[in-house]
Amino acid sequence: MSSTTPAQPSRASSGSSSTPPPALSLTERRKAATRMEIARAAGGLFARHGLRATRAEDIAQAAGIAPRTFYRYFASKEEAVAPLYAAGAQRWAEAVREAPAGLTVPEALDHAVRHTLSPGGGVSAASWEWVRTLIRLATTSPALRKVWAEVCQEAEDTLAGVLVERDGAGDREAGGSEAGDSEAFGSEAGGSGVGSRGAGDREGGDRKGDDREAQGADNVAEGPGASPDLRFTAAVASAAVRVAVESWATGDAPATGPDGPAALALRNLAALRDFRWERRA
Repeated sequence: MSSTTPAQPSRASSGSSSTPPPALSLTERRKAATRMEIARAAGGLFARHGLRATRAEDIAQAAGIAPRTFYRYFASKEEAVAPLYAAGAQRWAEAVREAPAGLTVPEALDHAVRHTLSPGGGVSAASWEWVRTLIRLATTSPALRKVWAEVCQEAEDTLAGVLVERDGAGDREAGGSEAGDSEAFGSEAGGSGVGSRGAGDREGGDRKGDDREAQGADNVAEGPGASPDLRFTAAVASAAVRVAVESWATGDAPATGPDGPAALALRNLAALRDFRWERRA
C-alpha cells in the first residue's frame, strides 16, 4: 500500500498494546525530510510528465538540490519515489500497532484499514489520485515495479514485527511469559520516509556508506523475530491490502465508496474469516 502524503503517526493511543519505535535523532529527521522532498518532487514529475520523460537531473532541480546530492540519497530516479510508497505502508503498520489492546488480530487489521485507506485519514482524496498514478506506473516499468515490490516486502516485515509486539503484549497481560521478541522496526520508518536505502543530509549523505553497512549486516546472525505463524499472518494480511490497493488503482473508482481501497481491503480480509489469524499453540 502506499500514500503520497506522509502523515506523522500518533505516538499514543488509548489501549494500545505495543511500544512505539524510538524517536528519530535530529540528523535522522533532516535526512528523512530531504528524502521526502526529493520523493515528492519525483512523484510530481512522474505524474505530470511520465516516468520516461523525467530525468534524475529534473528531479534534483525540482527538489532544489544538486544532481550529485540526489545520487547520495537514491541510486536511480525510480528509487526516488520509494518513500512515497513506504509512507502509506508505515501508516498502516502504525495503525495496527496502535489498535486497542483488546482487539483480535482480524479486528486490529480492520481497524487499521478503516483508519488509513480512506481519504481524510491523513491523506486527501487528491493525494489518493496521485497514489493511483504511481501504482499504475509501477505496472508499466520493471524498475519501478521492483521498487514497489521491495517496499511491499519491507512493509510485510514491519507488520510481522508489529504482530510480534501485540502477541507479546497479550501474553504479558494474560500473565504469560515475556514472549514477543520484536523485530527491528521499519525499513522505511515513519511517515517521514526514513529508508533502508541510501541516506544523507543536504550537506552530504553517504548512500554508499549505508550500503556497505547493510552488506556488513548480512554477515551477522539475526536475533529471534516473528514465528512462522506470525510471518504467515503478516504475509496474508499484507497481500489482502496490497491487492485491494492495486485493484483500485487499475480502475477509475473514487477513493471512497464500495469500490474504494478501504472497502476492497475489508472485503478481502472478510473473505479470510476462516483463516487462523492468531498464533498457533
